[in-house]
Amino acid sequence: MRVIKTAIAALMAIIIADALGVEGANSAGLLAILGVDVTRKRSIATVSSRFFASILGLLLAFLLFYVFGFHIWVLAVYILIAFPLISRAHFKEGIVTSSVVVFRVFGGEHLSVDVMLTQIELLIIGLGSAVIVNMAYMPKEENKLLDIRRKVDRLLAVIFNHIAESLRDPYHLWDGKELIQAGKLVDQGLNSAQRALENQMIAPNETWSVYFFMRKEQLDRVETMLELISLVYQRMPQGEHVAMLFDRLSQDVISEEYTGQTEVMLHKLEEDFKRMELPSSREEFELRSAILQLCRELANYLYIAKKDKAPATLNKRWKLGRG
Repeated sequence: MRVIKTAIAALMAIIIADALGVEGANSAGLLAILGVDVTRKRSIATVSSRFFASILGLLLAFLLFYVFGFHIWVLAVYILIAFPLISRAHFKEGIVTSSVVVFRVFGGEHLSVDVMLTQIELLIIGLGSAVIVNMAYMPKEENKLLDIRRKVDRLLAVIFNHIAESLRDPYHLWDGKELIQAGKLVDQGLNSAQRALENQMIAPNETWSVYFFMRKEQLDRVETMLELISLVYQRMPQGEHVAMLFDRLSQDVISEEYTGQTEVMLHKLEEDFKRMELPSSREEFELRSAILQLCRELANYLYIAKKDKAPATLNKRWKLGRG
C-alpha cells in the first residue's frame, strides 16, 4: 500500500508541477517519493522537517556558490557544513531532501531569486502531494489488532490450562512456547496500536495501546507464576484448588468482558487457606508457601486487568475487557 501511495504522490506532483509550468517537474515527483510516510502524524512531522531542512540547505548553498562558485569541491564543503548544521537544528530527516534541491541548483550553475523560488515551489508541490496522499488514506489497523488480540487471548488460555495441569500433576511436561509466542504478538500489537494512534488526527483513541500494554504487564506476572510452579514438585490439595482458578481464568481470558469470577473465587480460596491447619513439616510449608505466593501473583495479574478495564456491565462499548 505504501508503494501504491508513493506512486500516486509522485505522479500527482509531476502533473501539478508541469501544469503550473514549474521547471524541473520530475524533481517534484522525487520529492514526493521522499515525503510519503507510514502514518499521518509522522508524515506531517517528517515533511515539515524536510521542508525546513531544504530551505536551510538552499540558503547555505546559495552563500557558498556565490562566494566560491560552482565547483565540485564546494559541494564537499556544503556537505561538511550543512549536514551537521541540519542535524543540530533537529531536521535530520530532511538531509536527503535538502541535498536533492541543492544539487539541482548546482547542476543549473545559476543563482537568482527565480531559481530559489523554483526550488521552493518544487518543495511545496512535491512534499505537499505526499502529505495529501498520506492524509487521504492510511490502511486501517483495526482488523489486524483484533486478530492479534484474539491470538494472544487464545495463547493465554492455553498457558493457564498448562498451569492448572502442572498443579494437578507436577510431572506434567510443557515447553512454554506459547509464552514466547504471546510475548512476540504483544510487541507486534503495541507497534500496530502505535501506528493506529498516529493515524488519528482528531480525538485519538488509546484503547488498543492500553490493552496491549496491559497484556505485556500480565505476561511478566505469568513468567513469575511459572517460576513458582517449578517449586511445587509434589501434588497438594491446595494445588488442586488453585488449579480450578486457572481453569476458570482460561475461560475468562477468551470471553468478551471482564466478569471478575476468578477474582471472587480467589478471595474465597484465600479465606479458606486462612482456616486451614498449619503445615506439619518443612516440606509441606515450602510447597504451600509457593502455592500461596502463586495466588498473590494471580491477584496481581487480575488487578492489572481490573484497573485497565471496565466491568462487564459497563463494557459494552469497550469490547476489550477480558481476564
